[in-house]
Amino acid sequence: MTDHTGQAGLEKDELYALAREFEQLRTEVVQSYTHSSLPDLATASHHLGALTGLVKDLSDEVLFRATDNDPGLDFGPVIDAYTSASAPAGRAMNNYTEAFEQLGFLRRYTEAPRSANLLDARQSAFDVAQDRLDLTVDSLQETFVTLRRAADRIDGTPPRVLAALSRSARPANSVYRVPAKPPATAPTRLAYMPVSRHAR
Repeated sequence: MTDHTGQAGLEKDELYALAREFEQLRTEVVQSYTHSSLPDLATASHHLGALTGLVKDLSDEVLFRATDNDPGLDFGPVIDAYTSASAPAGRAMNNYTEAFEQLGFLRRYTEAPRSANLLDARQSAFDVAQDRLDLTVDSLQETFVTLRRAADRIDGTPPRVLAALSRSARPANSVYRVPAKPPATAPTRLAYMPVSRHAR
């Protein structure tokens, strides 16, 4: 029989770890721009690559658990945590790619001859990039909080204790399933086999 001792703790640790990675990326993004400056394309490329990797990590964590058929574990609460975090993480990705596009535009026309139209276009691109970076930071914070709160709620009540609880008292956020009760054993009854009238 599979030993599930400490499984809840492992799940909590992995949720906390991924939450910290989103928070670390948020800090890096915040430090990369000010009200009057934007990150350079090299820095932005690094951020976009890191964000892409984190979004992939979310889907990989879900895939791993969605295909696990261990009858003693219920990954529903953990899967819900990762899928819930994927929404703000996806918004962060969308907003950062839009900022990335504006950074590319600004880079392309850095050396272009000055004109009123170009100055307006560059200011517009700068404003859009600033706005999208702000939204990215907000979404990364939301992702971090979602994962952190989900980890806090994961219940680590051991399976034996769960089995002793009533159905109403059993926590819905437990990663453990109540152990299945073995079928009741009844005395073996032999079927009556009448002797054939033709037997001698």
